[in-house]
Amino acid sequence: MTQTTFDPGPDAVNGTVLPFRGPHTFTDLVTDVTTPADDPFPTWPADTTPAPAPVAEVDEDEFGPVLPPWLRDRNAFTGTARKVWRRTKFKACFHGLRLPVYAFRWTRRAVIGLGRAIRIGWIWAFDLEGRQLRRHTADSMLGGEYLRLREQHHRRVKLRLWSALGTTLTSTLALAIGQAFAPETMPGAALAAFVTLGIVGRPADESSLLDTAIVPLSVELTSEHLNTAFRAAGLLGKEAEVVMVQPIMRDAMDIGYTCVLDLPKGGGKKAADVVAARDTLAAELGIDEVQLMVWRIRAGEGGHAARLGMWVADDDPYIGGKTPSPMLDLDQFDVWQPIPFGRNARGKFIGLMLMWESMFFGGLPRRGKTFAQRITAVAAILDPYARIYCADGKGGRDWKAVSRVAHRYITGAENEALKAFMAMLTELINEMEQRFRLINGLSDEVCPEGKLTPQIAQRYNMPPIFIIIDELQEYFSSLDQKGKEAALEMLCRLARRGPAAGFILNLASQRPDAESVPTKLREMISIRFSVQCVDKASSDMVLGKGKAAIGADASLLSAEHKGVGVLVTGPAEFDTVRTDYIALPEFSVLCEKGRALRQAHKTLTGDAAGKLADLAAPLVTIPAILTDALSVMRHAATMHTTDLLTGLATLDDGTWGDLTPDTLADALAAAGVIRSSKQVRAGERNENLAGYRRADLEAALPAAYTPDATAPEAV
Repeated sequence: MTQTTFDPGPDAVNGTVLPFRGPHTFTDLVTDVTTPADDPFPTWPADTTPAPAPVAEVDEDEFGPVLPPWLRDRNAFTGTARKVWRRTKFKACFHGLRLPVYAFRWTRRAVIGLGRAIRIGWIWAFDLEGRQLRRHTADSMLGGEYLRLREQHHRRVKLRLWSALGTTLTSTLALAIGQAFAPETMPGAALAAFVTLGIVGRPADESSLLDTAIVPLSVELTSEHLNTAFRAAGLLGKEAEVVMVQPIMRDAMDIGYTCVLDLPKGGGKKAADVVAARDTLAAELGIDEVQLMVWRIRAGEGGHAARLGMWVADDDPYIGGKTPSPMLDLDQFDVWQPIPFGRNARGKFIGLMLMWESMFFGGLPRRGKTFAQRITAVAAILDPYARIYCADGKGGRDWKAVSRVAHRYITGAENEALKAFMAMLTELINEMEQRFRLINGLSDEVCPEGKLTPQIAQRYNMPPIFIIIDELQEYFSSLDQKGKEAALEMLCRLARRGPAAGFILNLASQRPDAESVPTKLREMISIRFSVQCVDKASSDMVLGKGKAAIGADASLLSAEHKGVGVLVTGPAEFDTVRTDYIALPEFSVLCEKGRALRQAHKTLTGDAAGKLADLAAPLVTIPAILTDALSVMRHAATMHTTDLLTGLATLDDGTWGDLTPDTLADALAAAGVIRSSKQVRAGERNENLAGYRRADLEAALPAAYTPDATAPEAV
């Protein structure tokens, strides 16, 4: 298989512009990744506005530009010309397919026209138009006038009949001569007669022979349109106007219009207000919400709080053919690199950096949620050094192939599956704590940020762990109250502390209300992706509270938007993305490839290697107070009790906010902590006060944390 070493350069990673971490192995499928060089939006200095090019001897302030914008800009002219050509071609095809219908309509008109011509000729030849007048004079006893009109009638009929006869003979003779000496002119003559009769037979109530070609909705964007829309949305005053930093023009892909603008000063509005009013602006511009993209331009890109970019698509940019994932042709992947996820409306590559992050998928069923979740899972499957834990609450075929590579694989939510699910979470908690025990013992030179790095992972055999849980609500709804609380507590610990130890949560659920997926868990996950939702409330449940108010609203998507969702990567960073596509048969092939990789690198472990977990001998459970206390003390060998209580409350106020020194001491003692000294020196003043030693807490951790033989080596 031919591969190329591909370095996309700076691009969209988790919604921000970040450099890729070194060269990345992609195939030729991703050589079309959009880079900033392709971006149609130039970067302007923070407080400057580029001056328009002057037109010779013309005062534009007084008279306006001599030429329209589409003639003054090469890209705009090319885009406009292409648009006119597309419209012309569409109309030609539209009417071309209807030619038989038009021919039938004209033939009907010609027949009517022939009858109408015969009727008119008959009336004219026999002077029937004067019949009413002659009858009137006869009824009025005007004998002299009547005799005069009758004589006139006889002369007219005689003259007109002879004229009609002469015209008929002349026409017949002309046709005979034409047929004899110029037969090639006969079709033209017949066509002329046919057209003439069609014109004569045109109905008075029929406006056009042709059907109306309904051209697909096209946007004609001007500054006047923008000002009108902004005023209607309450973003501009009555006399205020937006300041065009970059003029409206066709974009580089010729699928819409782009511009950069500033909001006028003194109006009290900012770019964030425009982003939040995207649906209103779309309505005022006469387009669908998905055809409009509005984003802030930050200071690093030459912007400020009132500068924003706009992109208006000619049509729905998310409806079209599926885009195969570039990972389909990879032999191997590195999960420390950004994962190709999809493209936004403008075709910009979207990559996800999932190390030290967690991800949550949600939305209506049969909208592509599981397909999107598979994309990030494939990254772990193709990395032989990644360990996979997979639980499918639905128990279908969507994740069956993962059993070929997964360290732990659970399907369904029956009793045995629930036991295995709880055992898996316990195993993960123990693994996490053992990792933190090792990481906390490393020097600052080896571990400068207090979290897993590629070097630490390789040296101490601590592979990145992907935790894939689909239909999470099935487990929460099937467990009893005690089991649900225990599972929730362990998942929260994994979401809160796990990323720093190389744990990547990859969760999915349908409408995640407080009962099916508690808010306490969802709010700890940083990256969210939602396919279509039924309303704004459901969208906020997936993407985060208040996200719909700032424009991140998955309820705006329609049923046709399969595989399309809103991606939230930060408090105000979001984008609508059409994910890459990996079909189920292709996913199975990738899982087999991942198994072969692990066999070659001797990293096939757990269930996939035939080392099934023994549910009859559950793993040792590490109490939550112990793990969270160690998390607070991760950078300190000693800590005063008051500081430890403050740190625990900050970490999880709902669980530890009511602790006192006595209840903390009791909880740690119950967890097996034996204090070598109740007084410790800590803090900047090195005061000797009541407190704890981290070594005492670490001594309470169980030595054996996993039954698998591939546990990380000791320091």
